[in-house]
Amino acid sequence: MAERASTLSLVTCTSCGKPIPPGTGSTKFLCPNCGEIQIRRCVKCRKFGRSYKCPKCGFVGP
Repeated sequence: MAERASTLSLVTCTSCGKPIPPGTGSTKFLCPNCGEIQIRRCVKCRKFGRSYKCPKCGFVGP
């Protein structure tokens, strides 16, 4: 029986675009404007208050 290589697909931070490892204090929430897109932010972007932009409606938030 052949072994399958498993791959882990990490989500990316909406602010900086870097992969977010699990269990790192990141956050996820729906866009406050359209409520349709899930915004994900890494712990560094949260700490420094870096802005994010919703790819659907263009809402920009801290």
